[in-house]
Amino acid sequence: MKTLQNPQSSQGSSQETPREAFPYRGRFAPSPTGPLHAGSLASALGSWLDARAHGGQWLVRIEDVDTPRTVQGSDQIILQQLIACGLHWDEEVVWQSKRTALYQAALDQLNKDQMTYRCICSRKHIEETLKANGVELGRHEDLIYPGNCRNQNRQEENAAIRVALPSSCVLQFKDRIKGVQSQDLTTQLGDFVLRRADGLFTYQLAVVVDDHLQGI
Repeated sequence: MKTLQNPQSSQGSSQETPREAFPYRGRFAPSPTGPLHAGSLASALGSWLDARAHGGQWLVRIEDVDTPRTVQGSDQIILQQLIACGLHWDEEVVWQSKRTALYQAALDQLNKDQMTYRCICSRKHIEETLKANGVELGRHEDLIYPGNCRNQNRQEENAAIRVALPSSCVLQFKDRIKGVQSQDLTTQLGDFVLRRADGLFTYQLAVVVDDHLQGI
């Protein structure tokens, strides 16, 4: 199927633009699980307006790294919706499903730096461990991984790969509206998965690699 292209986007090169080329580079990155709804269009408009207000560029990335959830044809519908709303992107659209070699290279480097480990824990096993440790679990609460496999040196091929966070990993940034925001990944998130047991890369890895390479 022919890929829909924005007539106002740059043509030819698929190379990422150096981040110093523009003072501001924003992006809208929908998952192709169906057409955009009103909330998604509002997010797209907000990011587009912010980029234009800063004299910067606005990019579109199709985040289809979770291929089992992808609905065939949704990506083209989404692009058509954006064009119909006058939201024109500035570079060629990027599909995460075509960038797995980049994610693997990043994971290989993390493995080399001994910042990852293999994990075979199921969600049920994690819940049981947390309950045994006296942690009360909410109905829809995200599970903070307790580190069961962290020091096990597992070699199973069909295992997930998690990042090994330091004892304290606080990220901080200044939001233009809400001010300074911070999160301790170690205590509030835990060692998150970079590649699932089925071999698919997670959003957490892919989005960081893409934002870095695209200069977002």
